[in-house]
Amino acid sequence: MTQSMDQDIAERKMQFLFQLRSKGVTDNRVLTAMEKIDRGPFIQGFFADRAYEDTPLPIPCGQTISQPSVVALMTQALGVQPRDKVLEVGTGSGYQAAILSLLGRRIYTVERHRQLIRTAREIFDALDLSNITAITGDGSFGLPDQAPFDRIIVTAAAEDPPGPLLAQLRIGGIMIVPVGQSDAVQSLIKVTRTETGFDYDELRPVRFVPLLEGLAKDEYD
Repeated sequence: MTQSMDQDIAERKMQFLFQLRSKGVTDNRVLTAMEKIDRGPFIQGFFADRAYEDTPLPIPCGQTISQPSVVALMTQALGVQPRDKVLEVGTGSGYQAAILSLLGRRIYTVERHRQLIRTAREIFDALDLSNITAITGDGSFGLPDQAPFDRIIVTAAAEDPPGPLLAQLRIGGIMIVPVGQSDAVQSLIKVTRTETGFDYDELRPVRFVPLLEGLAKDEYD
């Protein structure tokens, strides 16, 4: 790699981090994770050269990779601690799980598209992210066998925070989930489980693909 290419990449990363800060990302652990995990490997084909742009991009199976500022803001709101066990619902490209892997102890990520899980596992292996367990399954029901979780993050929109996921959240735990109809502006919600129930905080408007039950149709082909 030439010196000019190295300099170009360094400048793009500097601009990338500046964009995150300008959108309200202030947590140094989150910024460091976003700097260390290159978004490039998670985007393939025609859109690969747009990896450093703060924009959502298409990935296979009709899904999208969220814009980096949304990934960072959701991660910041989740408040992952070094000993936390985290559940992610909706692996997608694997980018969000990779970021979380630098912040928590163990990351479980569930995806209904087997093709996306296969690709994500290959990237995790290439990056030596050994604390991620990627599973093909119906994420709307969580992972009861691994519950409770310290943190849960949902990367698809539900009409309401899913009951099975709320039940798998440890007391004192936090869940970040987009809530709302798929054809309207959704709200990003922070749910904190307390001794007596759940506290809800509305964070910001977002737009995500809908959370669907069951495995994707191609899993039965």
